[in-house]
Amino acid sequence: MDWTVTEAADYGLRLDKHLTQRLPDLSRTRLQDLIKEGHITLNGRTVKAGAILKQGDAIHVTIPEVVPVEVKAQDIPITILFEDSDIVVIDKPPGLVVHPAEGNPDGTLVNALLHHIDDLSGIGGEMRPGIVHRLDKDTSGCMVVAKHDIAHRRLSEAFSERRLSKIYLAVINGVPKEGSGRIQNMLGRHPVDRKRMATLYDGAGKEAVTEWTMLGEHQSCALIQNRLLTGRTHQIRVHMKEALGHPILGDPIYGHPSRQKVPTPRLMLHAWKLAFQHPIHDQPMSFEAVIPPEFEPWTKVAGI
Repeated sequence: MDWTVTEAADYGLRLDKHLTQRLPDLSRTRLQDLIKEGHITLNGRTVKAGAILKQGDAIHVTIPEVVPVEVKAQDIPITILFEDSDIVVIDKPPGLVVHPAEGNPDGTLVNALLHHIDDLSGIGGEMRPGIVHRLDKDTSGCMVVAKHDIAHRRLSEAFSERRLSKIYLAVINGVPKEGSGRIQNMLGRHPVDRKRMATLYDGAGKEAVTEWTMLGEHQSCALIQNRLLTGRTHQIRVHMKEALGHPILGDPIYGHPSRQKVPTPRLMLHAWKLAFQHPIHDQPMSFEAVIPPEFEPWTKVAGI
């Protein structure tokens, strides 16, 4: 597709910002990739995403066909809570890595989704499911996955703008002094141990907000309901450890499983409920992942 810059409102804009207005179905990241790959040109030349537009500039856009990914489909059992032509909501089991990476080239949730989903139209030019948010390997529960670029972009915007509800259950090693509270601080990579996240100061890190309520206790360990208002890496794990002073049971990074009050076979963190508006037709949707049996001693006390 081709067009010429003629509107005064577009003069002085970055090329990628202008394109997000003209092509709203593509994310800014996707457009930046297309510019970098030479599929979008300005006055017949390849340019950078930050090129500044002026009157009369000619823009040419080519959207390449979706290509297969190298990641292989694998028949890994997963529980699908909902599926339509735009999204999939799954109940992720504990122990399953979300995305292939160094050290985990296969056996991941993405490998499983490629096997179970037969109508992917592609994300970012690749025939793959769109991971909108991640759960740690040992965390179970609700996740939503996009099947195409439009759904992925709109869900990503909903997450970044906090237009959804995420509620987690955690069992912590101990009982907090208060029954509820709000934790708000800045989280980022630990300055020494890069595998961990930590509370940072002096303007470093990103804001992390968790609202928590104690639902019950059993054997001097508490069941905590956490409502996430942000989605930082290890957010609940760090907040339970650093703000409440009680790490989650079974947490090998922020706690000491061998010293905990109650032995558990897994990290006791579960993405219990997820609610959002459908990315295409705006219908309110809510999902609940069955609480794993390991939580039963605490959910019985809490009456859930």
